[in-house]
Amino acid sequence: MIVYALRLRPGQDILEELISFSNVHRLQAVIVLTCVGSLKQASLRLANQPDGTLFTGFFEIVSLTGTVSPDGAHLHISISDSNGKTVGGHLMTGSLIYTTAEIVLGELEGLRFARPMDAETGYDELVVTER
Repeated sequence: MIVYALRLRPGQDILEELISFSNVHRLQAVIVLTCVGSLKQASLRLANQPDGTLFTGFFEIVSLTGTVSPDGAHLHISISDSNGKTVGGHLMTGSLIYTTAEIVLGELEGLRFARPMDAETGYDELVVTER
């Protein structure tokens, strides 16, 4: 595994930046190893909901997990507010950094991730192949 570390700055969109980083570095099979930071806005698709929900305020990122491929990303995030109330879901564009996000990614060197449409689920689902 090759490990990459990056820091996002205020106002950057966390999903767009992770996809861009992966594309710029031509990464084929990315996993999120860790992430700490904060958001001032979070766009999440909650469980079994067709559309995203926008949360505004100040949030700590307490978890970010998932995969990034040349075809896109599948990431889930948990955030907590100033009272410790935590919510999580599928990360969508529109999730903006408040102060920072320190992220460590790993690329699995012998693999390639793809996300073709899966007729059974109706979503772009992960397919893993060897390179």
